[in-house]
Amino acid sequence: MTEQRFVIGVDIGTQSAKVLIFSESGEVVAQGRQALRELEIPSPNRAVHPADDLWDGTIAAFRDAVAAFTAAGHDTAAIAAMAICVIRCCRVLLRADGSLAHPVINWMDERLDHPHAHESEYGEVSHVTTSSGYIGFRLTGAHVDTCANLIGWWPIDDLALDWSTDPERWNACRLRRDQVFDLVKPGEKIGGLTASVAAELGLPEGLPVIATAHDKAVEALGSGALDPGVGLISLGTYIAAMTHGAAHVVDAESFWTFQAAIPGQYLHECWGVRRGMWSVSWFRDQFGAGASERELDTEAAAVLPGSEGLLTVHDWAAPPHAPFRKGAMIGFDGRHNRAHVYRSILEGIALRLKTHMDPMALELARPFNELVVSGGGANSEVMMQILADVQGVPVSRNRLRSSAAIGCAVHAGLYAEVWSSPAEAVDLLVQRDETFVPIADNTERYARLSAIEAQIHQHLDPITEAISALDR
Repeated sequence: MTEQRFVIGVDIGTQSAKVLIFSESGEVVAQGRQALRELEIPSPNRAVHPADDLWDGTIAAFRDAVAAFTAAGHDTAAIAAMAICVIRCCRVLLRADGSLAHPVINWMDERLDHPHAHESEYGEVSHVTTSSGYIGFRLTGAHVDTCANLIGWWPIDDLALDWSTDPERWNACRLRRDQVFDLVKPGEKIGGLTASVAAELGLPEGLPVIATAHDKAVEALGSGALDPGVGLISLGTYIAAMTHGAAHVVDAESFWTFQAAIPGQYLHECWGVRRGMWSVSWFRDQFGAGASERELDTEAAAVLPGSEGLLTVHDWAAPPHAPFRKGAMIGFDGRHNRAHVYRSILEGIALRLKTHMDPMALELARPFNELVVSGGGANSEVMMQILADVQGVPVSRNRLRSSAAIGCAVHAGLYAEVWSSPAEAVDLLVQRDETFVPIADNTERYARLSAIEAQIHQHLDPITEAISALDR
């Protein structure tokens, strides 16, 4: 009997690298996960991945996944393809020999908010690429990247799905065509696994490595949140809210339009929460006294909605348009304990998302009637119920939280003709888990709190700007 075929989904985020191997029947048969090292943050608006940590973490996750795969009695020759999804909005500077000219610049670094510049700290730079371009290059040796992960200061034509032909765009970005990689569309081949990497990982040489899109678009595909009126909330280090669409909306006021993981479709995404779930881990590590997030969730569940007047403002990482902003907790009194603070952090995330999502839904004339939540934060039942109560609509999570890995598997499987269509693949790979229904009394209470949170910056900005000036 011929063994069924398999595909690999590679999901590399800010805090971890994950490699999942899926069977053609849609089951996860092996996986590996490697926590990444903490970002180096020498100042509030600088952040880099130490050394070559993205690549090292990827290799470690691969080794664990492949070891589990072979230990289960499977043959790596039956793996048909892999696809990669890597955190977006990062910059990678390479020397001519392919080595890093500078540690990978993370999406929270203020240098990404300016045109590409070869500053003296970088030294000799041959190529400028994204995180997905870098990992693809290390796997295949090819200078090829996805056209759908070029967000920010890149001379990209989102309608043509290729580099711009306008010289002014290149000049504005301070880039030349010979400094950037060639581009392919999501679902197309980047290259084949090199002999050296294949030997290191125990995988077949030449195994096709397939492009996807930026991480949030891949999550949207892998979560099954593709229908009108369905939104996706991605609970990661950067928490994003988005919805699929068929139109490239130009000059929207409350959201951006990005390429979707399916070529020819688009993703509408509003502003999110920077260092969102990072702040949850930060609180656990600094003040949890050894408690797990599950234990903290249990404590928070006993606290009334609204945390008895405690409000958390999530500006742990300031946005580019207001680099002086800092996080805040307002409303402390003698009632408050660890559980109140923890719940307030979760509520602050949900309230800030609603402040951004409501204008997007209004501008699109497409209100949300259902939300799907992906990422590790979806494991928290308290967080899921808070999101449902704040948004006032049902909120669901999938059995497998790694939606980006599923999106990668869809692309790899379609390339290798394991599945015939995105719909068939999603039907096999995506299974809904619990749905959390809003509680009317809680929704009413959060609506009052949301009105306060929505205007918080007009009061806090003068204070945080003055505080920020002290750091200079």
